[in-house]
Amino acid sequence: MSRRISWFSCGAASAVATKISNPDLVAYCETGSEDEDNARFMRDCEPWFGKPITQLSSPEYKDTWAVWAKRRYIAGVNGAPCTGELKVSPRLAFQKPGDIHIFGYTADAADIQRAEALRENWPDLQIETPLIDQGLTKAACFSLIESAGIALPRVYAMGFPNANCIPCGKATSPAYWALVRLHFPAEFARMSKISRELGARLARINGVRVFIDEIPDDHPVTEPIAPECDFLCALVEQDITDLKGNQS
Repeated sequence: MSRRISWFSCGAASAVATKISNPDLVAYCETGSEDEDNARFMRDCEPWFGKPITQLSSPEYKDTWAVWAKRRYIAGVNGAPCTGELKVSPRLAFQKPGDIHIFGYTADAADIQRAEALRENWPDLQIETPLIDQGLTKAACFSLIESAGIALPRVYAMGFPNANCIPCGKATSPAYWALVRLHFPAEFARMSKISRELGARLARINGVRVFIDEIPDDHPVTEPIAPECDFLCALVEQDITDLKGNQS
């Protein structure tokens, strides 16, 4: 019998996708490198989901730093080994044939492209993207989380677009790296050191790859995403209310 699994990532989008899809299971792949407030967000979401979150982890690597140190590669044309080791491999070990996988890709253009790429690269995987189906953007997800009385992960207010690992080795935006330097100086210094050791120019300025410690001190940082709510939010909030009533 197939299972419907929602892949929760400690982000707003995956949380809303989980809530509105009412899956059989909620699973989370632990990377060991996210901001500490993500754990609080996960605890707050469990009662909202009405079911526990199954936490998965790599048997070999404790965090992204361990992957980069052993693999001697951060990110590039061959992808990012941290994603494969800490997210993909645990998922593959956990999933079963016939499972239906729910992902929190939003109706924002970039996410739609990512969802299409996932389906192309994993044609045998049964995938649901409820946020795209209902036209919900990331900003709309922020609003829905706040309407539920749950505080968003604090990294969003800092200006980070996602509640991912700090830092994300796949990032190329100098504004992103300037933001990491501002709020997480220790992690920035650590990444500066290892990227220099590996010769990894992670940022791109005017089309030219640079080491992150070459980013000017006065470089602007990314701005927080403001929650937005429209008629779609109202419809989804009603669906969530109806779902809660049916479950009680």
